[in-house]
Amino acid sequence: MALILIRAMNKKKALNCLADLERHAKLSIVGKPKTVSLDKIFDVTKRVIKQEPRNDIKVAVLVKVDENTTDSILSIRKIHPPAHVIVVSEEYPEYKGLLKEYNKAKVFDGYYSSKNKKEKK
Repeated sequence: MALILIRAMNKKKALNCLADLERHAKLSIVGKPKTVSLDKIFDVTKRVIKQEPRNDIKVAVLVKVDENTTDSILSIRKIHPPAHVIVVSEEYPEYKGLLKEYNKAKVFDGYYSSKNKKEKK
């Protein structure tokens, strides 16, 4: 199971990115995406990407996917989502902290899985 951090300029781009992860990258989102504070993910982002993060980001969303980290990265590299997507593996020391943050965070409003509708039919 991989943990994905989405950093977007606005809510619409974050929602489009989530849809792209499912439709085009063919990743299986587990549970509901959660909203996290930009302050809490700034240092994580800086350490993972090894550079100063953009400061025009307004929305941060954490998502869990069924696929492992390597498969998630390879799938995301094939698409061009409208937001900054970071796959955080278990190898990073920040992983456990982000997982705790995910469990405490509020659900990201507006998202629904198109896969759930197809499975019900």
